[in-house]
Amino acid sequence: MQSYEERLTAPRSWWLIAALVGVACALMLLPLGTLPMLGGLIGGAALSSVAVSAYGSVRIRVVGGALIVGDARIPVTALGEAEALDRAEALAWRTYKADARAFMVLRGYVPTAVRVEITDPEDPTPYAYVSTREPERLVAALASARG
Repeated sequence: MQSYEERLTAPRSWWLIAALVGVACALMLLPLGTLPMLGGLIGGAALSSVAVSAYGSVRIRVVGGALIVGDARIPVTALGEAEALDRAEALAWRTYKADARAFMVLRGYVPTAVRVEITDPEDPTPYAYVSTREPERLVAALASARG
């Protein structure tokens, strides 16, 4: 069985923005003195870095007969056909083709994705949309885990 593991990390520009938030906090506290300014710089940069890290990274795995995306664990027995989506098709499934009932792990900074049908009759979720930088590899890993 072919395993798959990927971590989607935030783009470098987001980390620059986190540093700039720290600078903005420092500038807001500058009239209060040097020590509050340094506290604002460190605190603002740290809090914004935690926010970028929390939202910006998600782990995608296919192990133990399950697709694990973030905190969600979907057994491959409940999954149907997987489809690798290129940039244009992924955009379509994020926008006008999207179903409100779908399970979506969507990261706007990742242009490609995989759409997997959910075949469990007790689950009202029609499909799972997972942003990934390597859609063909994820599809192959799901096919290997199913077979």
